[in-house]
Amino acid sequence: MPNTTEHWNKIFAAKADPELGWYEGDASQTLRFLEGIPHLESATVFLPGAGTSVLVDELLNRCHQLVLNDISDAALNKLKDRIQDNGKVVWLYHDMSKPLPKDCPLADLWIDRAVLHFLLEEPEIEGYFDNLRAVIKDGGFVLLAEFSPDGAPRCAGLDLHRYSAEEMAYRLGSQFTLIRQERFNYISPFGDQRPYIYALFQRRNSD
Repeated sequence: MPNTTEHWNKIFAAKADPELGWYEGDASQTLRFLEGIPHLESATVFLPGAGTSVLVDELLNRCHQLVLNDISDAALNKLKDRIQDNGKVVWLYHDMSKPLPKDCPLADLWIDRAVLHFLLEEPEIEGYFDNLRAVIKDGGFVLLAEFSPDGAPRCAGLDLHRYSAEEMAYRLGSQFTLIRQERFNYISPFGDQRPYIYALFQRRNSD
């Protein structure tokens, strides 16, 4: 099988956004989870697996700074061509299972709807959560939207690690408190139902 970057670059190069199996023209499900987060207008938001999501456009109008990460440079290049970042974006082409660059900005909010469930090996998953804990500030928030235990076992031709809110909480660790969780049935552009778990956590202050 090609390496992960090759796999995703082929998909993003071959298809227009509405043809992608995970395309979502309306980001309201995610935005509803952000309504109670204070001072969003001054927040730095980290999006692992930003892809070409319309969520980016919404967040540009709501937040101070975005860190947009993807393992696909083809996806990031398409996104760069589409948005006007006005200096608000830090672009990060990086494998989220590997340690982040030392100059990576700290974040008030982490939103993942696209990366965690594709990591299958324990060292990859542990590396991901190490990065998350290194980046999120005290009092910051984490929104994880992952394939639920009864969801599809594969996506985009790849196997998935499906999550419950309990497993998310366990892997985040005792520093994080579950604020809210919700099951969500995503309907793909082809009419398929894909059950997700959305879970919002907050990091407690270290003092």
